[in-house]
Amino acid sequence: MSTSIDDSKAVSGQVPRHVAIIMDGNNRWAKRRFMPGVAGHKAGVEAVRSVVETSVRNGVEVLTLFAFSSENWRRPEDEVSALMQLFVIALEREVRKLHRNNIRLRVMGDISGFSARLQTLIREAEALTADNSAMTLVIAANYGGQWDVAQAARRIAEDVQAGKLAPADINEQVFHQYTWLNDLPAPDLLIRTGGEMRISNFMLWQTAYSEFYFSDAYWPDFKEEEYQKALSAFADRTRRFGRTDDQLEDVKQGV
Repeated sequence: MSTSIDDSKAVSGQVPRHVAIIMDGNNRWAKRRFMPGVAGHKAGVEAVRSVVETSVRNGVEVLTLFAFSSENWRRPEDEVSALMQLFVIALEREVRKLHRNNIRLRVMGDISGFSARLQTLIREAEALTADNSAMTLVIAANYGGQWDVAQAARRIAEDVQAGKLAPADINEQVFHQYTWLNDLPAPDLLIRTGGEMRISNFMLWQTAYSEFYFSDAYWPDFKEEEYQKALSAFADRTRRFGRTDDQLEDVKQGV
């Protein structure tokens, strides 16, 4: 994995600081090939490598990948078991590659629901890569946006009860500090692959002003070319954050 910037591949114009991706379509990719669903998840690992490499080349600071939602436990037991094993294998094989390329790994979600072995691998991977600075790769695992908001509200209530926080002091900025990834920029671009047009309980708080991009490509096929399409589409968009076009023009001109 190379961390050098390839100007010929870089997106002209605005580059998102933080890209979040809902990796959808693994099962359907496999089904079209008359293969078991887990084959699609295994094929998706190569797409992860490609997207990580492309993100670094383009100067993306944070890449968040939705790997396993809190609702995914409802899937068939054999598929969940295979996904957990694939997660273990990926951590064992890929983390040192990330470390060699100066990429920090963080896992977002309730990891207490995982096996002791998987929890240990996650903690070791985060510790090993903690000081890396080329890019932050966030893996959302056993994560849900509603859970994120609910755990933030619970922790705020605990601090109010303990006298650490006054109810009158609670606002959007304070609440944000209790959510996941509060120390990182919010996602500028949210991508979903697989042709579905919903966000499936992913980063509900953090994506309030994200640009959305939906791709028909199944995740195993979402390699560099498809990803570049998403980055180029983002570069062509105007982000107003509640302002008018005239106000944005004034800002550009320093008025």
